[in-house]
Amino acid sequence: MGLLTKEIVDQLPPLYSTENVDLEDKVAIVKFFTPDSNWTWYALEFDGSDLLFGYVIGFEPEWGYFSLLELESVCGPLGLPIERDLYFKPQSIKPYLVG
Repeated sequence: MGLLTKEIVDQLPPLYSTENVDLEDKVAIVKFFTPDSNWTWYALEFDGSDLLFGYVIGFEPEWGYFSLLELESVCGPLGLPIERDLYFKPQSIKPYLVG
């Protein structure tokens, strides 16, 4: 788990656990981004091994599931790997929602 530390894994709620939480109370625990393009992933839940649920801003902003293994294996258009924002602190997802 190169993009996640044990501390972050311990903070991420299990999948489906925030399903009935109001949008104002949903918390993004970790942020990933491509340094050479405009893609950003905010993770809110984790299955403990590979699958994350969160908000993705890419071609279109959307809620969905994404694979940690895939994030660790792909690169942006200039060949740079996806990174974890080291300065991001868990916070409400609401300010990041587009539209």
